[in-house]
Amino acid sequence: MSAAPVPAGRERFARPLLIAFLAACAVDLAGVLTGPEALHLAAKPLLMPLLAGYAAARRGPRLLIAALLCGWAGDVFLLADSDAAFLVGMAGFAVGHVCYLVLFGRAPGGALPALGYALVLAVLVALLWSGLPGGLRVPVAGYSLLLTAMAYRSRVLGRYAAVGGALFLLSDALIAAGIADRPEPPAPGFWVMLTYVAAQLLLTLGALAPVHRRTASSASTTPAP
Repeated sequence: MSAAPVPAGRERFARPLLIAFLAACAVDLAGVLTGPEALHLAAKPLLMPLLAGYAAARRGPRLLIAALLCGWAGDVFLLADSDAAFLVGMAGFAVGHVCYLVLFGRAPGGALPALGYALVLAVLVALLWSGLPGGLRVPVAGYSLLLTAMAYRSRVLGRYAAVGGALFLLSDALIAAGIADRPEPPAPGFWVMLTYVAAQLLLTLGALAPVHRRTASSASTTPAP
């Protein structure tokens, strides 16, 4: 029996980076759920750089890595408790969604899911609008439109990405509900972070799947020496 091949080049760092990402997620979620807050403040800025490093080690698309790093910028600014920082953080996530949308390409996404996401967007904006501060209403509505488009289009990369897009929408809806003083689940910060990190991981896995298929196909067509 031959030994398992050793990943070449930067690919050998993929598994350690993924494990480090999952460990940082666990620390962050523990900090959000049980405290102290220092755990969350220390772990959250590490999440997206580690996931982006994993994607880079797996030779993922540059747009995927850019989207994750935009998420990192959003994460960092959302740690600050101010409207200005919130808007900058939201802008970072918005740029990340644009990166995802370009990455998804122009493949058809289906009419029925489009109607479903359009209904979700309409209901979400209607429920939150009156509770949002005046200066945030238009930016949040515009961001929600972009996020919903990303969530809808994510399904072109398969099931993982489709679930990731939906979870990203849910995570940000929970954040908006808190800002608009709408009913929230117990420990809302925990659910916000859990759905967010799961969303980014699933989007990453979905985006990496075509890369893996291309690499495997190329290897299978390469003649043996």
